[in-house]
Amino acid sequence: MTTLKHAWVIVRSDFRGDRLKLLWALLFAVLFMGYMAVMGGMIFDDAVSLGEGKLISDVLLVTIICIMGVTFSRRNMKYLADDTYTRLLAYMRTLPVPAAVILCRRQLNTLFAFTVNGALYFSLIYAIGASIRRELPVPAYLAFALTWIGFGLIIAGLFIFIEFSVSGKMYFVNMIAVMFLGIGAAGLIRLAGGNMLLSSVAVSKEWGLLSPLMWGSLLLGTLSVQLFSRWTIHRLKSRDLV
Repeated sequence: MTTLKHAWVIVRSDFRGDRLKLLWALLFAVLFMGYMAVMGGMIFDDAVSLGEGKLISDVLLVTIICIMGVTFSRRNMKYLADDTYTRLLAYMRTLPVPAAVILCRRQLNTLFAFTVNGALYFSLIYAIGASIRRELPVPAYLAFALTWIGFGLIIAGLFIFIEFSVSGKMYFVNMIAVMFLGIGAAGLIRLAGGNMLLSSVAVSKEWGLLSPLMWGSLLLGTLSVQLFSRWTIHRLKSRDLV
């Protein structure tokens, strides 16, 4: 509880120190998620309407889920050029801030990102997609959204570990590699005659908020974040930040 309290103090001070930072993050999230939702919403709506899933729908889902846990701040956007993640870790170590607090702060940022980005993205898709609204009532669509957020948490746990383990450039390389692995998996599922979008829609429609896929993905997502967090703490204690 003390760790969470200290991490929350740091998160609050980050935003209080620069109110424009919060405004910028929210504005960029609205613009980016709005664009992705409009593009994805039309494709998803056609797929649901025709009952014919295409690879592009799964590619869009995998791509957006991989980055849904990212906070769109100026500092995060500069990690390639300035290696801001490593510099921030080095700064916090000099305060000193315990590794558990640093990690908890990152988890809170991830939760904030999933809440804002997920709410924007999935609510806009539901507003745009007439066929999706006909096919999925609100409880079923909520199950669909939470299913994919659960998958996003699985990936987020891995990304947190990578972020704290390597430089900004290597983090970017690994992030792209994970995206391509996800897209490759979507391609293999498509070749086997399946479709990730339509399968998750069908399960959500049948089970609603009792969906085993939704609860399974959320459970695996939580386990992923917790497991990778333990590994991250060990890595933080030994990583050379110079």
